Amino acid sequence: MAIANNTLENNDKLELSIQISLNGLSFCVLNKPTNTITFLKRVPTTKKTTPFKILDLLVKEFESEEQLNQPFENIQVVHDNDLSTIVPKELFDEAQLADYLKFNSKILKSDFIAFDEIQVNNSVNVYVPYVNINNFIYEKFGTFSYKHISTILLEKILEAEQYAHNSKMYIHVEQSHFNVVIVSKGKLVLYNTFEYNSKEDFIYYVLFTLEQLDLSPETIDIILLGNITMNDDIYNIIYKYVRHVSFGTRFDDYKFKTPTLTNHSNFPIIHSF
Repeated sequence: MAIANNTLENNDKLELSIQISLNGLSFCVLNKPTNTITFLKRVPTTKKTTPFKILDLLVKEFESEEQLNQPFENIQVVHDNDLSTIVPKELFDEAQLADYLKFNSKILKSDFIAFDEIQVNNSVNVYVPYVNINNFIYEKFGTFSYKHISTILLEKILEAEQYAHNSKMYIHVEQSHFNVVIVSKGKLVLYNTFEYNSKEDFIYYVLFTLEQLDLSPETIDIILLGNITMNDDIYNIIYKYVRHVSFGTRFDDYKFKTPTLTNHSNFPIIHSF
């Protein structure tokens, strides 16, 4: 956990979580003693950008947003990108990190590679974090913790599904990409990330994934999380081609100073604490 160098005021033990993607930022502040989310903000970009421009955007938010200039006891960073892969723990070798990623991700020799342990299914998530973001957070706050977004999604979904007897496809929707987690009888079948520019792109990847796994759109349960609501174009096209579609829930027990848009939005960042 991250320990900031500030002296806490009013006995409030505040924690800050920041979700970083090339499509924008999200911020969440938790008041630990009152178990209350006191601040929640999304800062989207108009299009996919670069890690350098995302850092500029992050710096501007810290300069202009009063809520981000409080004393924080703990800092978490959630890295949201498609540079990750899941390795069974019994096959994991820390000396081979680059080898795990190079078959399904474009990585550079200079890339720093990290990993998270996922206890719920005895696996390791190997990924490339945004090092420039980590460096900035370290310079600003000192020690902090970070995870990949898929670590949080897999931990929470697999915990929820551990006693299930059927197959489900969870889809976590963001602005121009989405994460897919498929489980069967409580076991992980697939995790992947897809970029999309239209609702047609979106449903193509969904149906193609089901076809590759020999799963039927007539019988599979699709659970939607993230930045999606009923009657969105994305929701409508999924509902057109898949029989069983519903919205998930965070199952969190936090109080909220300002209610969230839905009970399935902001899933990874709220579960990052």
